[in-house]
Amino acid sequence: MRLADFDFILPEESIALRPANPRDSARLLLVEPGAPLQDLRVYDLPGLLRSGDILVLNDTRVIPARLKGVRLRGESRVACEATLHKRLSAHVWTAFMRPGKKLSPGDRIAFGATSDAACLLSALDATVKEKGEGGEVTLAFDLSGPDLDVAISERGAMPLPPYIAAKRGEDEKDRADYQTVYAQEDGSVAAPTAGLHFTPQLFAGLEAAGVQTAFVTLHVGAGTFLPVKSEDLSEHRMHAEWGEVDEATADRLNAVRAAGGRIICVGTTSLRLLESAAGEDGVIRPFMDETSIFITPGYRFRAADGLMTNFHLPKSTLFMLVSAFAGYETMRAAYAHAIESGYRFYSYGDSSLLWRA
Repeated sequence: MRLADFDFILPEESIALRPANPRDSARLLLVEPGAPLQDLRVYDLPGLLRSGDILVLNDTRVIPARLKGVRLRGESRVACEATLHKRLSAHVWTAFMRPGKKLSPGDRIAFGATSDAACLLSALDATVKEKGEGGEVTLAFDLSGPDLDVAISERGAMPLPPYIAAKRGEDEKDRADYQTVYAQEDGSVAAPTAGLHFTPQLFAGLEAAGVQTAFVTLHVGAGTFLPVKSEDLSEHRMHAEWGEVDEATADRLNAVRAAGGRIICVGTTSLRLLESAAGEDGVIRPFMDETSIFITPGYRFRAADGLMTNFHLPKSTLFMLVSAFAGYETMRAAYAHAIESGYRFYSYGDSSLLWRA
């Protein structure tokens, strides 16, 4: 299949700029093979699952990874912005920077400063170590470890997706809205958005229905927002992201499957991680590594029986993934229904529950 096969027309008004309130009041489209589509709400989820099923959620925490700063080179001052992408060590990050063309190795960046700042010193300074393609650079910060984390938290803004940031600025409300209620492990620069719909009340309902929950960690990188540029999908390369499935969680998931329960991934990040951890025999094993798995139609799923996920961009790797999971024609029809029925798309949008084709 080619990139054009995953294109569709999405009206601008379908893009959600704020989440549903309360979170679990968002709409939920149920997609089952061979069955009519059903329009529900996220709070209906406990009634759609069976006792003995298990939900797998990504407990990564989004850091305020968007930093405004000034490039300092002699007397020259140029305003710039970085979106941290991947941590390489205690003080080194890769980042996507604008304007990337005006940066060179050795440049100093004062984050938190303004272009007319009289003082050249900042609590969050960095040096450009390397420059890659597409505006990606490697930054070595003067601070390290927890000190660096605190400074980023104080100076940074939540890295809202481009399709939201282009329409409105980030505000304090996003600090809570763009974070799951169960986030634990710092490291993502984008939210695992399917999990944004969960509330304590929804978790209580799931528990009462006999549905288990398990947590894994995949730190979502800014590469999730990068467009696919190759018409031939075999030429596309995913950005690697770090994830972990510990031994106890792997054992629980295998036990659920052995007892006849179903594994339902909350979000494409959880699904990609479990598929990376599962062998061809379907057994899920402990995993602590980077994954750059790219799932397109024709992929044989090993671990996931169900997937709860938001509605994704045209021509995105995530729309390719859901097309692989539930069937290409099924998802074309589901998305056409969602657009016609006024579902809200993308990170702050509505949700769907897909059963594997």
